[in-house]
Amino acid sequence: MIRLQKAISDSGFCSRRKAEEYILKGKVFVNGNKITELGVKVSNTDDIIVDGNLLSYTEKEYYVLNKPRGVISSTKDDKGRKTVLDFFDTDKRLYPIGRLDYDTTGVILITNDGEFANLMMHPKNMIQKSYIAKLKGIIDGSSIKKIKSGTIIDGVKCIPDRVKLKSIDKKSNTCIVEIVIHDGKNHEVKRIFQNAGYDVIKLKRESFGFISLDGLSSGKKRKLTKKEVKQLYNLANKKGL
Repeated sequence: MIRLQKAISDSGFCSRRKAEEYILKGKVFVNGNKITELGVKVSNTDDIIVDGNLLSYTEKEYYVLNKPRGVISSTKDDKGRKTVLDFFDTDKRLYPIGRLDYDTTGVILITNDGEFANLMMHPKNMIQKSYIAKLKGIIDGSSIKKIKSGTIIDGVKCIPDRVKLKSIDKKSNTCIVEIVIHDGKNHEVKRIFQNAGYDVIKLKRESFGFISLDGLSSGKKRKLTKKEVKQLYNLANKKGL
């Protein structure tokens, strides 16, 4: 027996917090009975309807995908463009954890576990994401110092965990910079560099927490191991304390 909101989250329908909202609004039925209070426990034999949708218990799946350039980080696209789910052949209700821009490549996690997704995305849990950015122009020390001091994005000061110049190419007037962040603002890395006066030519997410691209070529995926999932849960809970 588990709490109703966890059962809803485990189904992949929504996060546990959103499930609690559905319950309190009277939009959840268990075996035909409306549930409006938190704390009710259910089993995998109970019929659960949320906002008119009958839920089914499914095995949780966790993947890391090396997202190619020109792919949408969404479950579908009204313009008919390729999405990250086009790399999966499954009847599971998968979705990406967070987003990478259309032209950004690299690590993106895919799951059907709503609670896990919420933990990974919540800023308070401070899960580090490492990026490699190719910039137009050669960044100088004062600009790096400015970036390290923080950039205001959507009214919030975003301070990177690390910024490091990796290489420069004077001939093409470009440079490669590593930046590590734990926030999740839209276009955050690009906006950080643009605020310092540099346009991002290419951007690749190298890692999400300790999950990297090792062994994954562009467009390839692999399942996370049970140990990796547990470690990510522990990392989020530890950071969120």
